Amino acid sequence: MSNGDIPRITVVAKEAPITVKRIPATHINEAIDNPGVARADVAVSIEKPLGDQEWASKVREYTPLQQHVLFWDRDGDGMIFPWDTYIGFRELGFNILFSILAVLIININFSYPTRLAYSWLPDPWFRVYVRSVHKAKHGSDSGTYDPEGRFIPQLFENLFAKWDSDNDGALTLRELFQLMHGHRCAADPFGWGAAFFEWGTTWLLIQKDDKVYKEDLRAVYDGSIFWKIREARKTRPGWTQGFGLGGDGFVGGEKMYS
Repeated sequence: MSNGDIPRITVVAKEAPITVKRIPATHINEAIDNPGVARADVAVSIEKPLGDQEWASKVREYTPLQQHVLFWDRDGDGMIFPWDTYIGFRELGFNILFSILAVLIININFSYPTRLAYSWLPDPWFRVYVRSVHKAKHGSDSGTYDPEGRFIPQLFENLFAKWDSDNDGALTLRELFQLMHGHRCAADPFGWGAAFFEWGTTWLLIQKDDKVYKEDLRAVYDGSIFWKIREARKTRPGWTQGFGLGGDGFVGGEKMYS
């Protein structure tokens, strides 16, 4: 190999058979500049190397993780109250019981970690703080958000390189379960449960033809798809993805259009 040659990157180790089964995305640098560098303001993919620029222009001051939760910050005050969570899930089409479950999981578990940026005392209203939402990042997740809430293109593309077995740009329910299993950390029951709730909710919300498509998932990471779903549910035929039909929503959600 001459001095000008670029050394080959090895992604398979002989004594680690799992590395043969799970090959990371290796050529995304052809579409995305510096894919291993975390983006502080936009969620990108090979198909959208600059992300959703229309959405990004509205939320450029927030990290992708903050963008992900802005839908539930009803009045833009930087705090997500339990009733904000409930109303948001109802607007996305979930029924009363599921929306209450979401409140219990999200506000009870994630309020205190985000509160620690301001006080050691728990928040009496169980608010989740948008400014410090990175403190609610848990184990056994995909790692696509870094510890500060930035978006790492390489790790997003790895989700499909490793788990999209038929390379159709989408993940089946079985592949999602394999993904969750593959990302589990040892002795992390809270992370396992949180990941199950997050991926399960994602499936209920955006699956189409029994698959979660790549661009829809990218839009979940930057939160833009939540606003699209709410607006779609105000019109006919409504939101046509997810576990349900048209404007009827799913999991018992009511119609929003008149």
